[in-house]
Amino acid sequence: MLRNDGWRVNHKRVERIWRKEGLKVPAKQPKRSRLWLNDGSCVRLRPQYPNPVWSYDFVQERTHNGRAFRILNIIDEYTRERLASYVARNIRQGDVQECLTELFCQRGVPAHLRSDNGPEFTAKMLREWLSKLSIGTLFIEPGSPWENGYVESFDGRMRDELLDREIFYTLKEARHLIERWRGGIQSHQTAQFTWLQTASSSSVDRCAGAVSGGESNIRSGPNSGGRSSDIKGFHRDQRLL
Repeated sequence: MLRNDGWRVNHKRVERIWRKEGLKVPAKQPKRSRLWLNDGSCVRLRPQYPNPVWSYDFVQERTHNGRAFRILNIIDEYTRERLASYVARNIRQGDVQECLTELFCQRGVPAHLRSDNGPEFTAKMLREWLSKLSIGTLFIEPGSPWENGYVESFDGRMRDELLDREIFYTLKEARHLIERWRGGIQSHQTAQFTWLQTASSSSVDRCAGAVSGGESNIRSGPNSGGRSSDIKGFHRDQRLL
């Protein structure tokens, strides 16, 4: 920042001043691998249609008395639709499996599930159960939440629009408010997704109509009839001569 402002200063001198003033000198950041080298990254495997890739993650909040509770958010990465928000004081591997079972019965089985490396997601029983259902598990790199960007974005929106604005006195109240907030965002996302589909299909129709119209104009343009009559008249005049 100092160099951008035109100061000629060595970074070692700045670090000495920081230490003299009792400030903590930032440690050198370790090198990180590229996102696309990890199979679990959302950059590597992107959904092309609804339902093939789901992602899930936890959000933690507290009620008014200071007791913590957790929210398990599950979304469809293609439509950004929130499929479930399971709220409880403690959520273990069995609770995750029960929530997924209910969703599988309602919406079918996805091809992949993306998550971080939490113990609830990496439990051996859960992975074996998903393997029997032919569902691939996509685990992101530890300490790299941006590789699970779709659900992390949803978690951030939930915190900004709901969790940081409400005081939850009971767990039942938290479930009710989360479900009510979910209904509003869900209707907005459905309308937006429908509008995008309609816009894309109408654009394709317009392009197809323009192409077919151009071909017909080429085959029978406004001057095509006049040119053919002129050529026939020219050959008739040549025979008379």
